[in-house]
Amino acid sequence: MYSIGYDIGSSSIKGTILDLESGKMIISAQYPDHEMEIKSPQPGWAEQHPENWWQAVKKVTKILLKSFSIGRNQIKFIGISYQMHGLVLVDENGEVLRPAIIWCDSRAIETGNEIYLKMGGKFCQENYLNSPGNFTLSKLKWVKNNEPEIFTKINKIMLPGDFIAMKLTGEIQTTVSGLSEGIFWNFKTNKIATEMLKEIEINENLIPDIVDTFSIQGEITTQFAKEFGLSENVQVCYRAGDQPNNAFSLNVLKPGEVAATAGTSGVVYGVSEKVAYDAQSRVNTFAHVNHQRYEPHLGILLCINGCGITNSWFKKHIGKHDYNEMNNLAEKIPIGSEGLSIIPFGNGSERILVNKNPGCSISGLDYNRHNESHVYRASQEAVAFSFCYGMEIMKKMGIDLQVIRAGYANMFQSPVFRETLANVNKSVIELYNTDGSVGAARGAGIGGGFYKTTAEAFQNLRIIDKVEPDPGKYDEYFNAFTNWKKQLEKFI
Repeated sequence: MYSIGYDIGSSSIKGTILDLESGKMIISAQYPDHEMEIKSPQPGWAEQHPENWWQAVKKVTKILLKSFSIGRNQIKFIGISYQMHGLVLVDENGEVLRPAIIWCDSRAIETGNEIYLKMGGKFCQENYLNSPGNFTLSKLKWVKNNEPEIFTKINKIMLPGDFIAMKLTGEIQTTVSGLSEGIFWNFKTNKIATEMLKEIEINENLIPDIVDTFSIQGEITTQFAKEFGLSENVQVCYRAGDQPNNAFSLNVLKPGEVAATAGTSGVVYGVSEKVAYDAQSRVNTFAHVNHQRYEPHLGILLCINGCGITNSWFKKHIGKHDYNEMNNLAEKIPIGSEGLSIIPFGNGSERILVNKNPGCSISGLDYNRHNESHVYRASQEAVAFSFCYGMEIMKKMGIDLQVIRAGYANMFQSPVFRETLANVNKSVIELYNTDGSVGAARGAGIGGGFYKTTAEAFQNLRIIDKVEPDPGKYDEYFNAFTNWKKQLEKFI
């Protein structure tokens, strides 16, 4: 028996077929093989058309099923992981009304600030655990204020994963975890944030029906089943935002456990049983995949927009090396990049900087001393330093960061990045052979009832590498981090 997990990213769509009985990944595929376009009609805007995600899902499905010969009636469940905080709007026929406003779009910052002032900071923090900030609710209010002709046609609002689930099943639904990431959920009342919606004059009927994260959420449509030769009884049984799902894929479910990822954006995600929030919303608190009102499991999320995109920008525009070559060249340069320092924030406003966007900058560049290898190292150190800067906030909120779990992917494949992170933060980093699409496939096995417990679902998860901090290098890394923070202070 098999499940399929989809990971709906902003760079690409990835899919995995999982053998539920052995718990082993059978095959994974990704589409497209280049990064998907993010359109920016105005500075600070970031949009993608949801239909492009759907077409990519179908391409991935075709690749998976063509590459692995199994009886297609053996595929039973589907799980979905998706890029968080996006806004998808559909009319009464389920047709998309405008391109999705995605996670790194900054247009709604002022809108969110206005809502925060109207509702009151104390009320927002105590009820929603966050400021409305630049999250999905603020983006919806922005549409109402600036595109009224589109707003009047809205039948339902969705997150990116809700949209893909709708295309698969025809059902428009969402989850508590999803609503919390959009600031549509009141943790005190354990209900939709009706007082917030009333304040900004948005009808609660725009919110889809709520289903459990792990549950049978609908069967695939006849059209999708016929197109791929699947049984119409295949069920969508799991959906979660990419960061809660990344934590889930690493079996980070209990209070005190911590996960990290370093793709286009970077995230550190710690699970807490205590209601906690940062007064400035520099890190954010959402409902984790296993959150229950009387058994809270909250995800404390640190997000760095300028993460892997920093590395990819330098790859495209500075040298002619692939990532492995960049990593090798970076390793040859001393800790601290011989005085070269990079501020990596050029992908929209940064929450850890209280929604400021200082952009990316390079300082200390010496034409006679530095070369592209220094730039590669400095950029990777800069992303790790950004993580550590945010993790200082998490520590003050009571998150224990002694052990961090991550998938062996993206920037965690860089020795410079992971060793800098381990040594500045004095953390052990455990690396696993898993990713978001594998996690979504496991989640589907739980939601569909194949796995009775999470322990059963993760019995074959194994560490493939471990990075230990080196006390002999603490001072070098600390000095480099201190120098980087001094450069950052010039911009904030």
